[in-house]
Amino acid sequence: MKIIMLGAPGAGKGTQATRLAAAYGIPQISTGDIFRENLSQGTELGKKAKTYMDAGELVPDELVCDLVADRISQADCAKGYILDGFPRTIAQAESLDAVLAKTGEKVDFAVDIEVPDEAIVARMAGRRVCAKCGKPYHVVSLPPKQDGVCDDCGGELMQRKDDAAEVVTKRLEVYHEQSQPLIDFYAAKGCLMTVDGTQSADDAQAYIQARLEA
Repeated sequence: MKIIMLGAPGAGKGTQATRLAAAYGIPQISTGDIFRENLSQGTELGKKAKTYMDAGELVPDELVCDLVADRISQADCAKGYILDGFPRTIAQAESLDAVLAKTGEKVDFAVDIEVPDEAIVARMAGRRVCAKCGKPYHVVSLPPKQDGVCDDCGGELMQRKDDAAEVVTKRLEVYHEQSQPLIDFYAAKGCLMTVDGTQSADDAQAYIQARLEA
Protein backbone atom coordinates (compact mmCIF):
# COMPACT_ATOMS: atom_id res chain seq x y z
CA MET A 1 0.00 0.00 0.00
CA LYS A 2 1.62 3.21 -1.18
CA ILE A 3 0.05 6.30 0.36
CA ILE A 4 0.78 10.01 -0.05
CA MET A 5 -0.41 12.46 2.61
CA LEU A 6 -1.58 15.91 1.54
CA GLY A 7 -2.87 18.69 3.77
CA ALA A 8 -2.11 22.19 4.94
CA PRO A 9 0.19 22.91 7.91
CA GLY A 10 -1.81 22.10 11.03
CA ALA A 11 -4.45 20.05 9.20
CA GLY A 12 -3.37 16.87 10.99
CA LYS A 13 -1.76 14.92 8.15
CA GLY A 14 1.27 14.06 10.29
CA THR A 15 -0.99 12.67 13.03
CA GLN A 16 -2.88 10.51 10.55
CA ALA A 17 0.33 9.38 8.85
CA THR A 18 1.71 8.20 12.21
CA ARG A 19 -1.53 6.38 13.08
CA LEU A 20 -1.80 4.68 9.69
CA ALA A 21 1.85 3.62 9.76
CA ALA A 22 1.28 1.95 13.14
CA ALA A 23 -2.00 0.36 12.02
CA TYR A 24 -0.52 -1.22 8.89
CA GLY A 25 3.06 -1.82 10.04
CA ILE A 26 4.57 0.27 7.25
CA PRO A 27 7.07 3.14 7.54
CA GLN A 28 6.12 6.81 7.62
CA ILE A 29 8.65 8.62 5.46
CA SER A 30 9.39 12.35 5.34
CA THR A 31 12.05 14.08 3.26
CA GLY A 32 13.42 15.61 6.46
CA ASP A 33 14.03 12.14 7.90
CA ILE A 34 15.63 11.01 4.64
CA PHE A 35 17.98 14.01 4.59
CA ARG A 36 19.02 13.49 8.21
CA GLU A 37 19.65 9.78 7.70
CA ASN A 38 21.78 10.27 4.58
CA LEU A 39 23.72 13.15 6.12
CA SER A 40 24.46 11.19 9.32
CA GLN A 41 25.58 8.15 7.33
CA GLY A 42 27.65 10.21 4.89
CA THR A 43 26.13 8.58 1.79
CA GLU A 44 26.94 9.87 -1.67
CA LEU A 45 23.41 11.25 -2.03
CA GLY A 46 23.72 12.84 1.40
CA LYS A 47 27.00 14.52 0.44
CA LYS A 48 25.40 15.92 -2.71
CA ALA A 49 22.46 17.29 -0.71
CA LYS A 50 24.83 18.82 1.85
CA THR A 51 26.59 20.93 -0.78
CA TYR A 52 23.31 22.66 -1.58
CA MET A 53 22.23 22.96 2.05
CA ASP A 54 25.59 24.41 3.12
CA ALA A 55 25.24 27.02 0.38
CA GLY A 56 21.77 27.92 1.64
CA GLU A 57 20.15 26.64 -1.53
CA LEU A 58 17.15 24.36 -2.03
CA VAL A 59 18.02 20.75 -2.84
CA PRO A 60 17.02 20.26 -6.52
CA ASP A 61 13.93 18.17 -7.31
CA GLU A 62 16.02 15.57 -9.12
CA LEU A 63 18.21 14.92 -6.08
CA VAL A 64 15.23 14.90 -3.69
CA CYS A 65 13.58 12.31 -5.92
CA ASP A 66 16.75 10.22 -5.99
CA LEU A 67 16.83 10.25 -2.18
CA VAL A 68 13.18 9.20 -1.97
CA ALA A 69 13.66 6.49 -4.61
CA ASP A 70 16.58 5.09 -2.61
CA ARG A 71 14.53 5.12 0.62
CA ILE A 72 11.46 3.36 -0.80
CA SER A 73 13.66 0.64 -2.31
CA GLN A 74 14.70 -0.51 1.18
CA ALA A 75 13.42 -3.73 2.72
CA ASP A 76 11.07 -2.16 5.27
CA CYS A 77 9.06 -0.64 2.39
CA ALA A 78 8.25 -4.02 0.82
CA LYS A 79 4.66 -3.96 2.15
CA GLY A 80 4.22 -0.27 1.41
CA TYR A 81 4.88 3.12 2.96
CA ILE A 82 3.38 6.51 3.72
CA LEU A 83 5.03 9.58 2.18
CA ASP A 84 4.50 12.61 4.41
CA GLY A 85 5.47 15.91 2.77
CA PHE A 86 6.49 14.46 -0.60
CA PRO A 87 5.82 15.13 -3.40
CA ARG A 88 5.44 18.90 -3.11
CA THR A 89 5.44 19.74 -6.82
CA ILE A 90 4.07 18.25 -10.03
CA ALA A 91 7.64 17.58 -11.16
CA GLN A 92 8.26 15.51 -8.02
CA ALA A 93 4.95 13.67 -8.46
CA GLU A 94 5.81 12.78 -12.06
CA SER A 95 9.27 11.65 -11.02
CA LEU A 96 7.79 9.40 -8.32
CA ASP A 97 5.40 7.90 -10.87
CA ALA A 98 8.33 7.19 -13.19
CA VAL A 99 10.28 5.46 -10.40
CA LEU A 100 7.30 3.30 -9.45
CA ALA A 101 6.47 2.46 -13.07
CA LYS A 102 9.87 0.78 -13.46
CA THR A 103 8.65 -2.00 -11.14
CA GLY A 104 5.04 -1.95 -12.34
CA GLU A 105 3.84 -0.07 -9.25
CA LYS A 106 1.88 3.13 -8.63
CA VAL A 107 0.58 5.39 -5.88
CA ASP A 108 -2.50 3.69 -4.38
CA PHE A 109 -3.97 6.64 -2.48
CA ALA A 110 -3.30 10.36 -2.11
CA VAL A 111 -5.03 11.30 1.15
CA ASP A 112 -5.94 15.00 1.36
CA ILE A 113 -6.81 16.17 4.89
CA GLU A 114 -9.03 19.24 4.42
CA VAL A 115 -9.58 21.84 7.14
CA PRO A 116 -10.87 25.42 6.52
CA ASP A 117 -8.12 28.03 6.78
CA GLU A 118 -9.83 29.88 9.62
CA ALA A 119 -9.99 26.66 11.66
CA ILE A 120 -6.27 26.01 11.08
CA VAL A 121 -5.35 29.56 12.11
CA ALA A 122 -7.37 29.15 15.33
CA ARG A 123 -5.94 25.66 15.94
CA MET A 124 -2.31 26.70 15.51
CA ALA A 125 -2.69 30.05 17.28
CA GLY A 126 -3.73 28.12 20.40
CA ARG A 127 -0.66 25.87 20.43
CA ARG A 128 1.90 26.33 23.19
CA VAL A 129 5.14 24.55 23.98
CA CYS A 130 7.21 24.39 27.14
CA ALA A 131 10.37 26.46 26.70
CA LYS A 132 12.20 24.11 29.08
CA CYS A 133 11.20 20.53 28.19
CA GLY A 134 9.35 20.98 24.90
CA LYS A 135 6.04 19.40 26.00
CA PRO A 136 3.19 20.57 23.72
CA TYR A 137 -0.10 22.08 24.90
CA HIS A 138 -3.16 23.77 23.42
CA VAL A 139 -5.10 26.49 25.18
CA VAL A 140 -8.42 24.85 24.23
CA SER A 141 -7.92 21.14 23.58
CA LEU A 142 -4.92 20.39 25.83
CA PRO A 143 -4.55 23.16 28.43
CA PRO A 144 -2.04 23.01 31.30
CA LYS A 145 -3.30 22.74 34.87
CA GLN A 146 -1.93 26.22 35.58
CA ASP A 147 -2.15 28.86 32.85
CA GLY A 148 1.22 29.40 31.15
CA VAL A 149 3.06 26.78 33.23
CA CYS A 150 4.20 23.29 32.18
CA ASP A 151 2.60 20.46 34.16
CA ASP A 152 5.78 18.37 34.06
CA CYS A 153 8.68 20.72 34.76
CA GLY A 154 7.14 24.07 35.69
CA GLY A 155 8.70 25.73 32.66
CA GLU A 156 7.14 28.72 30.92
CA LEU A 157 4.80 27.96 28.02
CA MET A 158 5.42 29.92 24.85
CA GLN A 159 3.96 30.30 21.38
CA ARG A 160 6.30 29.41 18.53
CA LYS A 161 6.83 32.24 16.05
CA ASP A 162 5.56 30.11 13.16
CA ASP A 163 2.27 29.53 15.04
CA ALA A 164 1.42 33.25 15.08
CA ALA A 165 -1.75 34.00 13.09
CA GLU A 166 -0.08 36.19 10.47
CA VAL A 167 2.66 33.62 9.86
CA VAL A 168 0.15 30.76 9.61
CA THR A 169 -1.97 32.74 7.14
CA LYS A 170 1.07 33.30 4.90
CA ARG A 171 2.05 29.62 5.11
CA LEU A 172 -1.48 28.65 4.09
CA GLU A 173 -1.37 30.95 1.06
CA VAL A 174 1.87 29.30 -0.08
CA TYR A 175 0.47 25.83 0.59
CA HIS A 176 -2.68 26.38 -1.46
CA GLU A 177 -0.66 27.79 -4.34
CA GLN A 178 1.59 24.73 -4.38
CA SER A 179 -0.91 22.04 -3.42
CA GLN A 180 -3.87 22.63 -5.71
CA PRO A 181 -2.02 21.37 -8.81
CA LEU A 182 -1.06 18.21 -6.86
CA ILE A 183 -4.64 17.67 -5.70
CA ASP A 184 -5.82 18.01 -9.30
CA PHE A 185 -3.00 15.69 -10.46
CA TYR A 186 -4.05 12.83 -8.17
CA ALA A 187 -7.76 13.47 -8.68
CA ALA A 188 -7.21 12.98 -12.41
CA LYS A 189 -5.55 9.64 -11.66
CA GLY A 190 -8.55 8.53 -9.61
CA CYS A 191 -6.59 7.91 -6.40
CA LEU A 192 -7.43 11.07 -4.42
CA MET A 193 -9.19 10.58 -1.05
CA THR A 194 -10.56 13.75 0.54
CA VAL A 195 -10.96 13.62 4.32
CA ASP A 196 -12.77 16.04 6.64
CA GLY A 197 -10.00 17.13 8.99
CA THR A 198 -12.35 18.95 11.36
CA GLN A 199 -13.61 15.69 12.85
CA SER A 200 -11.78 13.94 15.68
CA ALA A 201 -8.50 12.18 14.92
CA ASP A 202 -10.15 8.84 15.75
CA ASP A 203 -13.04 9.45 13.35
CA ALA A 204 -10.71 10.65 10.60
CA GLN A 205 -8.54 7.55 11.01
CA ALA A 206 -11.58 5.25 10.92
CA TYR A 207 -12.83 6.92 7.74
CA ILE A 208 -9.44 6.66 6.02
CA GLN A 209 -8.96 3.00 6.95
CA ALA A 210 -12.47 2.10 5.79
CA ARG A 211 -11.68 3.67 2.40
CA LEU A 212 -8.24 2.02 2.20
CA GLU A 213 -9.74 -1.40 2.90
CA ALA A 214 -12.87 -1.06 0.77
